[in-house]
Amino acid sequence: MPPIDQAPGAPAVAPTRRQIRRWRRYLADERAEAAAYRDLASRRTGEERAILLALADAEKRHEQHWLDLLGDQVGRPLPGDVRSRVLGALARRFGGVFVLALAQRAEARSTYGEDVDATPTMAADERIHEEVVRSLAMRGRSRMSGTFRAAVFGANDGLVSNLALVLGIGASGVATSTVLLTGLAGLLAGALSMGAGEYVSVRSQRELLEASRPSPQARDALPHLDLDANELALVYRARGMGAEEAQARAAGVLADLSVLGGGAVVLPADDAAAAGAGTEEVDEHETVGSALGAALASFCFFAGGAIVPVLPYLLGMEGWAAVALASGLVGVALLGTGATVGVLSGSSPAKRALRQLAIGFGAAAATYLLGLAFGTSVA
Repeated sequence: MPPIDQAPGAPAVAPTRRQIRRWRRYLADERAEAAAYRDLASRRTGEERAILLALADAEKRHEQHWLDLLGDQVGRPLPGDVRSRVLGALARRFGGVFVLALAQRAEARSTYGEDVDATPTMAADERIHEEVVRSLAMRGRSRMSGTFRAAVFGANDGLVSNLALVLGIGASGVATSTVLLTGLAGLLAGALSMGAGEYVSVRSQRELLEASRPSPQARDALPHLDLDANELALVYRARGMGAEEAQARAAGVLADLSVLGGGAVVLPADDAAAAGAGTEEVDEHETVGSALGAALASFCFFAGGAIVPVLPYLLGMEGWAAVALASGLVGVALLGTGATVGVLSGSSPAKRALRQLAIGFGAAAATYLLGLAFGTSVA
């Protein structure tokens, strides 16, 4: 069984059972990832589709490497690991940024760099694949970042603030009906406040960005600038260029206008932005998101989070049982929101989940201790 793509340093002797098991696992994972990329490509068009199909072809090359090493010991096809199977299932049904973020994480987990049986080329491929998928996911992350920020912040704030409120009031020893009423009042007041605050915040940020955009009237003014004074250079200098570079850039733009004979103004994208002649909306608007969308997301997710610690009291529970169930439900929700943020940001879901849990329970515990200090006890 001659391995035709043997990695440098790999043993030339017959493979061990452990090696064969590992190669078969790699083979299964490569097949699963290639299938996931093909499924994602089926939901795309144009350049994105071509890129995803190229990634699937690359995984096919890696698959062939393990087939060559295994020879007649390939055996029955193995399923990919759990994460690869989850990625494949999601890719078959969805095609959004969440699936691309999972694919990015899958590429980042590659151990080919430490495995002597994988070639250096394969290890380098996996690192580049991670960057390719990161780039594909980048625009989707930008589109959703404004609303997503509001949703995560709203859900987390609703979970933590209402749990802290319910535990603090409950620890003071008041009646269960008072705790329930306080929790519902906190839900409504907080959701309205969050929605209104998010609308004002995003709207104000968009207005600030709009004020920083170049004036459209600058396009009409360009043909009439004094070629000797060249005021356009001041625009470039005000936007960060050095004096000589700005003068050269402005002279080039005005020279192009002279060649056009005063006709339609055609500028490169970077010159258009600097000279105030651009018509494309700046990318920051897409990142900030819609004010109304962010407000609705914040309201709904705050209310959704805030109802969780109130649920035990709505079910008629009281005392320590209600406190324990409310804390447990909020803990699960905090872990879920933290893990979701981790996946979408391309970082470790476990670390983000535990961080979210620690912050939320820390705030709730502080309020609960204050309730104990100023009240009596939980009935």
